[in-house]
Amino acid sequence: MTIDVTSRIEIARPRGVVAAFSADPDNVPRWYVNIKSVEWKTRRPAQVGSRIAFVAQFLGRRLVYTYEIVDLVQGERLVMRTAEGPFPMETTYAWRDTQEGATHMALRNRGTPTGFPRLVAPFIALAVRRSTDRDLLRLKNILEAAH
Repeated sequence: MTIDVTSRIEIARPRGVVAAFSADPDNVPRWYVNIKSVEWKTRRPAQVGSRIAFVAQFLGRRLVYTYEIVDLVQGERLVMRTAEGPFPMETTYAWRDTQEGATHMALRNRGTPTGFPRLVAPFIALAVRRSTDRDLLRLKNILEAAH
């Protein structure tokens, strides 16, 4: 079973502000509901090759995984892949300007979860979408309230 979920949102803040905040792993527990903690395995700041460990709670399970940043174009794109964890996953953040001066952000999660029965595959994809939509809305609220 492969999951490939992309959520999008428009945030009424400049792209540089949105990208800087959302691409900083230290901010992740503030806007990802399921992420409980972050631990840097390499030195800050985030760059290609950086490894960051996350502890999450998802579908009643505690997940511990380490992402490695594999692509980073400041203010445009961040791609991370699991280096260690329960299943292979890739997360991509992409930011672009809107005509109104806001930021369009897309967050894509794709991978192949293991340890879940195939029968629940559609429910896992739905749960990932709901969670990602909720996280982006939380990010939007945090950044727009700070303005």
